[in-house]
Amino acid sequence: MSNGSALSSGRQADHAWLANGTALSLDALATRPLHELLDAAIRAREQQKRLIALFPFCDGSGDRLLMVAADAASARLSATSFDLAGAPGWPSITPVWPEAHLFEREIHERWGLVPEGHPWLKAVRGHRELEATPVSPAHPFLRAEGEGIHEVAVGPIHAGIIEPGHFRFQCFGEEVLHLEIQLGYQQRGAEQILEQAAPARRLAVAESIAGDTAVGHALTYCMALEGLSGTRAPLRAHAIRGIALELERMANHVGDLGALCNDVGYLPGAAYFGRLRGDFLNLLTEISGNRYGRSLVVPGGVRFDVTPALQARILETIEADERDLRDTFKLAINTPSVLSRFEGTGSISRQTAVELGFVGPTARACGISRDVRTDHPSGVFQFTHVPVAVAEDGDVMARANVRWLEVTRSLRFVREQVSRLPEGAVRVPMSPLAPSSMTTSLVEGWRGQIAHVVLTDDSGRVARHKVIDPSFHNWLALALAVRGAQISDFPLCNKSFNLSYAGHDL
Repeated sequence: MSNGSALSSGRQADHAWLANGTALSLDALATRPLHELLDAAIRAREQQKRLIALFPFCDGSGDRLLMVAADAASARLSATSFDLAGAPGWPSITPVWPEAHLFEREIHERWGLVPEGHPWLKAVRGHRELEATPVSPAHPFLRAEGEGIHEVAVGPIHAGIIEPGHFRFQCFGEEVLHLEIQLGYQQRGAEQILEQAAPARRLAVAESIAGDTAVGHALTYCMALEGLSGTRAPLRAHAIRGIALELERMANHVGDLGALCNDVGYLPGAAYFGRLRGDFLNLLTEISGNRYGRSLVVPGGVRFDVTPALQARILETIEADERDLRDTFKLAINTPSVLSRFEGTGSISRQTAVELGFVGPTARACGISRDVRTDHPSGVFQFTHVPVAVAEDGDVMARANVRWLEVTRSLRFVREQVSRLPEGAVRVPMSPLAPSSMTTSLVEGWRGQIAHVVLTDDSGRVARHKVIDPSFHNWLALALAVRGAQISDFPLCNKSFNLSYAGHDL
């Protein structure tokens, strides 16, 4: 296995600790025998850590497996590497730490290493095994057999302007017994481009990982580079970054509330929420010149400042929109036809969400208080608190309520930040990246936790760039939410998660 430039090796404690967006020398990175991976996973789960990343990399001494986990209690991240030493695989950690299931499948697909005992080693993004060849049968989609059971295949080509994905339903009448989701049609090689492209191009690639999360991914990318270079963005830049991130959150949450109304035929809600989404996108346009906030966040700060005149327009807009949002949501949520479709549809239990590592509104709608802005704060969120929005029932109604609560709290945050922007510069020059180092940067995007793990070689060049979009964690939640539901409820369930195909596929 080869992974670009060689990295210097390191030693040595049980694991190394680092904070969100800070650098760690690879000499301080613990490297342990591979047979200890299973015990490390058991201990991490017992300590209620969350798995952030698990992937191979190559250093000057050989191939390693890097595990990054989050400890919310201490607001720190732990990093441990395991010596692969030519091993063909390891005992799977998925049976003892289920949230590792996709990471191990990805490793098996991309590098051929075998996590022995993994319950389902289906490719995460690849399609080669989906069709029969002279030497191998087609991938066996899970099938239910019996009288009255039938199969429904949807996609990958869908009606309207939508990303491609394949959904294979096993149904008994209208009841969904099982849904298997096949993605990968949007795979572009984003990680490899981030590792190999000219540095000037990489920010545009990061913004394109999930087009509706351009600010979130750009911020996570820039935090990683700033951590590796020791660059500290100005306070004013942190505030503007936070404003843009929350405007992105509001635009998408409000758009989703409108789409949910549309899916149940409540057209007044769809129309009003759609208009309000446009207001937030227009504010991003005024700040950055782009409706999705592209080109605003740059390494070292932000590209554009917020003028006093723009501050006044932002405050005026959110003041009017807050009133309209409150009235529209109140009307929608008290409409019997909306309630009858939202309540009890697409439920996920809290235990399932914890075990499988769901993130963002998907997790918070199941009663899990999990938010990077609180658990691992960085930038402006180190100086201000955004209350975590939580619901308990795990259904479409809970996910709608979480979105609504987050919109109201983001509105309050934007008003506060715009009203008291710090004075000073909005950008500082970047220093060179530290050689033989790593960092993990986390940002709470509107879909949930975004993670970028970046390692440099002994010349300070990027040697490995691992990206984990929140949709990577959450697509299985949709498959589980529709079990036992009517197949006609699938579009509503799907929209209540609104996951990214491109963010998953990279």
